Amino acid sequence: MRIVYQDTKRGIIDLVPETLDDLWNLSHIIEPGDMVSSKTTRRIQDSTGERLRSDRGIKKTFFLGIRVEEMNYHKYTGKLRATGIIEQGPEDLVPLGSHHTLDLKLNYSIKITKERWSRWNIKRLKEAITASKKPSAVIVAIEDDVADLGIIRQYGIEYYGPITGSVSGKRVIQKNRKKAITDFFTDVANTLGNLKDIQSIVIAGPGFSKGDFYEFLSDKYPEQAKIALVESTGAGGRAGIGEVLKKGIIEKMATEGRIAHEMRLVDNVLGEIGKSSNKVTYGKSQVKEAANAGAVQELLVIDDMVRERGIEKVMNVVENMGGKVMIISSEHDGGKQLASLGGIAALLRYSMG
Repeated sequence: MRIVYQDTKRGIIDLVPETLDDLWNLSHIIEPGDMVSSKTTRRIQDSTGERLRSDRGIKKTFFLGIRVEEMNYHKYTGKLRATGIIEQGPEDLVPLGSHHTLDLKLNYSIKITKERWSRWNIKRLKEAITASKKPSAVIVAIEDDVADLGIIRQYGIEYYGPITGSVSGKRVIQKNRKKAITDFFTDVANTLGNLKDIQSIVIAGPGFSKGDFYEFLSDKYPEQAKIALVESTGAGGRAGIGEVLKKGIIEKMATEGRIAHEMRLVDNVLGEIGKSSNKVTYGKSQVKEAANAGAVQELLVIDDMVRERGIEKVMNVVENMGGKVMIISSEHDGGKQLASLGGIAALLRYSMG
């Protein structure tokens, strides 16, 4: 996420989403009643108003502002759509006051105007911006004894390499060849180990080296192997990295990683409930009471509830008293389980009984 312009006194933030996670965050930041403006493309018919079957009109691109009534994020296609009443736009091209669905796209400027930007909306934006400075994933394109790395950052790809080994041809003594392969794999693994905050690794390539490297990680660097997967490509090097990117694997892994983390948090709550523990509570009134007493260590709130003013106050109280607040997506099973508990639950520092 990148902020282009910000004037919170007037309630305006102009930003550019750069990843699917950014669009997912925006689907919960943009609320009914907000004004959202972005580029849109429409087919415009001729001025006579006549529409022939063969006349599909002329495509025109322009900025359009709508007063939002509904937001829809399609998790399988990664599309974010805002539906509402047109309030801003060229009057000769669009009828003001009519309904329109605005597609909010990656790398396109989106201006959001709110009457009030909540602390949690601002925090969510800041976290997305901070994430853009961290490498979320790395692609290792490996072929024989050459490895290229593509470090995925929200602003683009940072290439590193090639890392080369000294594995020679068939005439090399088997013992020497085995050592050369081990040395090469160690160099690649150590390079990966020097990267901070990596959430996932894709090991790609056209031959057997990618599988051998994964087995090496599993044996010698199990922490790296836990976040790695193997993907076949037709080429190594930057061409292989490009193939992985085109398949959309990185976006899928990032989403799955976030979901896995959120589901673990919900499982912790369910585990405490299953043990009839006194260090867990759920439901609006019970959690509010615990928050006001300073007893909440970790608060879980389903994303659909964050917009509620009363819930926002509870979140602020918990954070002000040193607790953690985690927003859980309603799109996965963990979110559905939290919804069945009233959409809000808390792990406590001490028993309230």
